[in-house]
Amino acid sequence: MAHKLATVLEVLKLPERRTSGLLFPFREVEKYLSGNLGSGSAAFQIFNPSLEDIKKAEAIFKPSRKHEIDYFTSAVRLDHAPQPSQPEVCFIGRSNVGKSSLIKCLFSLVPGIEVRVSKTPGHTKKMNFYKVGKAFTLVDMPGYGYKAPKDFVDMVEPYLQTRQNLKRTFLLMDGSVGIQKADHIAIDMCEEFGIPYVLVITKIDKAPKGLLLKHLLEVQEVIQKQTLGCFPQPFLVSSLHYSGIHLLRCFIAHITGNLKMSVS
Repeated sequence: MAHKLATVLEVLKLPERRTSGLLFPFREVEKYLSGNLGSGSAAFQIFNPSLEDIKKAEAIFKPSRKHEIDYFTSAVRLDHAPQPSQPEVCFIGRSNVGKSSLIKCLFSLVPGIEVRVSKTPGHTKKMNFYKVGKAFTLVDMPGYGYKAPKDFVDMVEPYLQTRQNLKRTFLLMDGSVGIQKADHIAIDMCEEFGIPYVLVITKIDKAPKGLLLKHLLEVQEVIQKQTLGCFPQPFLVSSLHYSGIHLLRCFIAHITGNLKMSVS
């Protein structure tokens, strides 16, 4: 059963302020970021779709008879991966960053979809591929960090370096704890490989606003001063409250070539 806020239609039934917070959570903190940095965060906030864009993107995440969405296959090595027949996006992050929960939210409009989760939390050992019709494929990567470094090196690095149909890498970070050493290593890896990537800040509901702002300021500084391939705007999400889920769907639809943005 889909979450009650899985569709834009249900979100729009809420009071306006809550609707804005769910669809555009970054706006809730933008004024604090601009106040702290003086120069403002206009360059930080550059993906600003219309409500119609978000609704169109939602349709891509809804299955139909001619648009099947489901788990496709898993691979333990790149040469076991399916042929790159359509655009792909991949999700990477530290163990227990909330990756599986986020993917479940993105696919919450798909009845009965099987989102693969390791029997031991934080120990995903395979690349899991989910096909969204003929639109794109989402790839869930093994977690990185202290407990799974070899899996990450053996599977993820060759994929990121050579997968020609990879449109964007989504690097997840836990908003309740901020950037960790392993996250800096992952950022350095993406920069070294010269691939386009975007930071997704998870679990924003689990951090007090002051602490979340502190972590976002750190993220903003890293993006502005230490990266070339990172999308300027981080995406804030809460899998519990569905904050930012609709916006992230829209961004994925856009970068995979499935959504032509309306011109305001």
